[in-house]
Amino acid sequence: MKLIKTKIKDLVLIKTEIYKDRRGFFKEVEKKNILKKKFVFDCFSFSKKNTLRGLHLQTKNSQAKIITVVQGEILDVVVDLRKKSKTFGKHFAIKMSQNSNFSLYIPENFAHGFLCLSNNCGVYYKCTNYRNEKSETTILWNDNNLNINWPIKKPLLSKKDKIGLDFEEFIKSSGKERG
Repeated sequence: MKLIKTKIKDLVLIKTEIYKDRRGFFKEVEKKNILKKKFVFDCFSFSKKNTLRGLHLQTKNSQAKIITVVQGEILDVVVDLRKKSKTFGKHFAIKMSQNSNFSLYIPENFAHGFLCLSNNCGVYYKCTNYRNEKSETTILWNDNNLNINWPIKKPLLSKKDKIGLDFEEFIKSSGKERG
């Protein structure tokens, strides 16, 4: 395993070996000595094609995450919400699939979302903090200020994702408590 830097500080790809044979493959996801983080909460989501989940974050007890695609293909997007960061408000997008030889490590204080590009997809998350429903916030997936180039105009969205905050509204409200 090795870490590959991205254009956003602390956001890294965890490059792994994929061991393939006639039965399929085996891939390691995380080793505690690589990131030196304690992951306490694991989640799995299954989505149909054109489902967009996000952009989600926890405003208190922010979570660092490792994202691994176990089925299908997604466009994964993160937004840097660290006020003191040189890339505050900037996003990073990457296609990931079950065949990718990497997972994505997302530090605390980032919003996260993805679009299912294949017929269906399964995404596995490792998180450093538990989910807290009262601390959940959604930023609009198609906010003009973020200028994310999603390859879809009308994705399948949850009620929560349809009524997310625009980026400016997020900065004014819960953005005050961000570090």
